[in-house]
Amino acid sequence: MPKIDLTKVPEQVGTYYPEQFKEQSKDRVRQCLGDAGGLRDYGVNLMKLPPGNWSSQRHWHSLEDEFVYIIDGEVVLIENDSETILHAGECAAFPKNTKNGHHLVNRTNKTATYLEIGSRNPDDVTTCSDVDMMCTNRGGFTHKDRKPY
Repeated sequence: MPKIDLTKVPEQVGTYYPEQFKEQSKDRVRQCLGDAGGLRDYGVNLMKLPPGNWSSQRHWHSLEDEFVYIIDGEVVLIENDSETILHAGECAAFPKNTKNGHHLVNRTNKTATYLEIGSRNPDDVTTCSDVDMMCTNRGGFTHKDRKPY
């Protein structure tokens, strides 16, 4: 099994969201470990979430399962009707087509680190719960009425 050299995996800072939705995640750092290892069926990302940052807009996936494992620090998992603190060594799972929008928020003064794992269904649609945005793996970001940004 080839070892992945983390020092050679590019860091992506922020998100690819339309401009009006970027601010809350502007300092978030993603390293695509699955891509670096040549994985095609699912993605594995090493995420660093600085104080005050969100992992993403609150969202859910139509055809992709998602899993997070907290490596270091603490985050708040925000869902439709609840907030749950996740500490290092804890995890959460989000089955596909469960319309419970979720995201992680770092409310501490220390960067949190976690793994984000998800399937890569090319037909998946990600729907944001709190803003007028959705995304398809094939077509990018649109308004919920499918008009492009």
